[in-house]
Amino acid sequence: MTKIGIIRCEKNEHACPLTSCFKCLNSMEQGFAGYDECELAGVFTCRCPGDNVPELARILKAKGAEAIHFPTCTFAHKRKDGWEMGRGLCPEMDALVQEANEKSGLPCVKGTAHLPKGYIPYAVS
Repeated sequence: MTKIGIIRCEKNEHACPLTSCFKCLNSMEQGFAGYDECELAGVFTCRCPGDNVPELARILKAKGAEAIHFPTCTFAHKRKDGWEMGRGLCPEMDALVQEANEKSGLPCVKGTAHLPKGYIPYAVS
């Protein structure tokens, strides 16, 4: 069973309780579809400008996480007919995912729930 850590964005922490992210994790759908079995290892909130991401990734690893996911809202935006790539909450998401991977040694994935049409999550490792 793969233990998953999630690093969310502070810009959405008061509006989203990660309900859809947790549902997808528990049912291994959307961003978590590539796992045979998975469970939540922990959740952290990134604070702008993201300087804390490497430390959060290292702590999640120390707590047993084997992969880290970043919610879809960090790199995509909601439209009335679904989600679309771009204009997410974090303009530095690609760099932060890369840095989290480099500092923790864990595979890092952009995507949880509400994946944009045609987007296939992949692990930076």
